[in-house]
Amino acid sequence: MKAVATSMSPIPEGLSDVWYEGKAELNTYTLQQNRYADQHPGKAVLIFVTEDFRTDKLVKDEGNNHPDGINVLKANYIRRFTTGLYDYSIMTSTFTPVDRSAYPHTMKVSTSVQDWCGQIYMQVGKDGKQYKSQIHSYFEQVADQRTKVPATLMEDELFSLIRMAPEALPTGTITILPGTAYTRLLHADFTPQKAEVSLAAYQGDDFTGDGLLAYTVRFAQNDRTLSIVFQQEPPYQIEGWLDTYPSVFDGKPRQTIARRQKTTWSPYWKKNSAADSTLRESLGVMGF
Repeated sequence: MKAVATSMSPIPEGLSDVWYEGKAELNTYTLQQNRYADQHPGKAVLIFVTEDFRTDKLVKDEGNNHPDGINVLKANYIRRFTTGLYDYSIMTSTFTPVDRSAYPHTMKVSTSVQDWCGQIYMQVGKDGKQYKSQIHSYFEQVADQRTKVPATLMEDELFSLIRMAPEALPTGTITILPGTAYTRLLHADFTPQKAEVSLAAYQGDDFTGDGLLAYTVRFAQNDRTLSIVFQQEPPYQIEGWLDTYPSVFDGKPRQTIARRQKTTWSPYWKKNSAADSTLRESLGVMGF
């Protein structure tokens, strides 16, 4: 899992040397998820790790030496929450190049959604100046789609961009692709949207800490606002996020909110013995 930074892959200020010591950053969050006509309890895990990635096949470079390989910051975002009797499990993986000058767009995003009704899978891959996406779904109206959209900023890459260089985030009126999990949960189109975006000192009371910043995206469609709250000093720890939009069931706006519980560094892919299960308790993910 360890990626090696080279002169071809400069390390942004936010990616300090600790990102290249063969460990991943594991963050756990409490979660209140907007779904149906309620907020539902759950947990989220946000994992960041650097690795080598093949730009030709859009997969991990297992040998770490392929001529088409680049260094990426991978973000694995897992959400699990209950909705009354049954539960949801959502995972989004985002592969964002470290060298943004040479590779200004995220290379790949994949999202899977499972609940007791069925499953959904969506993959978005960079292909020249566009993103190609494919969707496979249990639900008839959105099943088996293939689309192409211009390559532009993606909601799914915002967490990684914050961790690398938040000062380079765009502000003002922009075009952005909505999150893959959001579009799948609402059965919405994955097409670029206009948004008003700001980066400012955090003013609310949902998160505590000194010197917090908020990156806020106000989508022109669907009356939706996403705000990601993070520390202003490297490595720009993400304290949580607020995502507000109307329910498709009653039209009332409700909020998803995640608050950071704990952060640790670990080569977690090596911690796979039965004895290592005690580490789940220390991270706060027992029963997750």
